[in-house]
Amino acid sequence: MDRLLEATAKAERDHFWFRGFRRFVTPLLDRAAGGRRDLRSLDCGCGTGHNLALLRRHGTSFGIDITWSGLSYAASQGERHVARASAASLPFAAGAFDLVTSFDVIYSLPDEVERAAATEMFRVLKPGGHLLLNTAALEVLRGNHSVLGGEVRRYSKASLTRLLEGAGFRILWMSYTNATILPMVLGGRRILRKKSPEESPSEITVPAAPVNLALSGLLALEAAALKFVAMPAGSSLLCLAQKPTGSTS
Repeated sequence: MDRLLEATAKAERDHFWFRGFRRFVTPLLDRAAGGRRDLRSLDCGCGTGHNLALLRRHGTSFGIDITWSGLSYAASQGERHVARASAASLPFAAGAFDLVTSFDVIYSLPDEVERAAATEMFRVLKPGGHLLLNTAALEVLRGNHSVLGGEVRRYSKASLTRLLEGAGFRILWMSYTNATILPMVLGGRRILRKKSPEESPSEITVPAAPVNLALSGLLALEAAALKFVAMPAGSSLLCLAQKPTGSTS
């Protein structure tokens, strides 16, 4: 996992996948914020801390992660509101946050820990607060990258809905993403299965500039389309959920 975080930190700024991810989540963050700039946000599994700047557009952001390597990198970049903790046992009071995010974390958690994490994210949200969650989708895409990243499962809309509604959340919006590049991802995973797990970090290195630009463009078009229609399939699953007003933790 440390090696994966190191490779991720190098790619987060320019890689087409991360560019697309930011295009996908930004409108949902805006929707959750509702024009406010005083939100208290928590990123569960903040990794290198790159997304904390995105959350700070709407207020104060905090991050937790279980890996020292990710937190050390975040601290080296000036992030101070980060701590080592598990999403399944958050060191915060009930109702402490207006927004909780978790990006590509829960797929790596064992079943009991996964359910505990969903319950904890619900607990620390204020009634009416929002959860924005991104996770791996489609079991057919499992590969060597999955092994190195500790992937336990990939989700469908049905399985993610069961998890979140079981914790008390109300689903506001859900869609697969990276639909426009799904054939390429599927082909890439098939190739990587023939390699050793140690070669997997190459999957998130930035491609040649023309290729990176073209794929960034495809994801930009998909992000625009997502404002009007959900994608029927994709390598990731993105969800905006809410803790109902009047809920108790």
